[in-house]
Amino acid sequence: MGHKVNPYGFRLGVIYPWKSNWYAGKRDYAGQLHEDVWIRKHIRARLSRAGISSIDIERKGDQIWVFIRTARPGIVIGRKGAEVDRLRKDIERYTKKRVDVKVEDMNQAASESRPETDATLLAQGVAEQLAGRVAFRRAMRRCVQTAMRSGALGVRVACAGRLGGAEMGRKEWYREGRVPLHTLRAKVDFGTAEARTTFGAIGVKVWVYHGDEVPRREQDTERALARAHATAQKVDTSTRGGNEERAEAAARTVSTDAPAPAPEPVAVAAAPAAPAAEAAADETPTGGDA
Repeated sequence: MGHKVNPYGFRLGVIYPWKSNWYAGKRDYAGQLHEDVWIRKHIRARLSRAGISSIDIERKGDQIWVFIRTARPGIVIGRKGAEVDRLRKDIERYTKKRVDVKVEDMNQAASESRPETDATLLAQGVAEQLAGRVAFRRAMRRCVQTAMRSGALGVRVACAGRLGGAEMGRKEWYREGRVPLHTLRAKVDFGTAEARTTFGAIGVKVWVYHGDEVPRREQDTERALARAHATAQKVDTSTRGGNEERAEAAARTVSTDAPAPAPEPVAVAAAPAAPAAEAAADETPTGGDA
């Protein structure tokens, strides 16, 4: 009871992929893991105002690819790509490997999630408002309304700390819609941020529910079943067609092997006997003559 699980890690391998894609042996694993942690910390500290949602890392040999998803690509790229080149050189100096930094704009239509429904960006927005002395209830309500208006199915926002400058820290949260945390196929985005205020740090957590996604294993199973049904239907139709063709061929064979029917007898009409009867009547004497 009371143990909290990160929604992303809870669904990792079910509906969500890994944010670091590489393989290493026992000797190199720890070093590469610390490099990934340093890269993410460095980028977020260097570009704190760039609206960075996620940082994905891929490795292959001595090559590293860093993918930055941001709502403000102009800040990340800089003038004529100066900021990206500076980031790349810093990472190459630390890792001593070749690095390629790629920036993905979240405002494009091809992007999976929009900035208005991204949990990390929503949490950062609430933290910035709290640091700017905006009332925490107003900031939380505005966050929930923005996400729901942009198409989210459910939002939950929680703030903890010395809210409103109170002497004792407490936690408050708002929720609208539904956020099914126990459903593995539910796409729940989770983000955190920290607001540095004059009366202490205030933590912000945001959960955003985007709907259900069928896991890949179930998708593969459904596709295999669909293929099996289609194959069975094809086989069934082909066997039916073969049976019909065989029946027609058998009927043709029976009709050719049967003996030809005998010709019907032609009826011959008998000659009329009327002239002979008339001649006999002429030869018989009548009673009046006698």
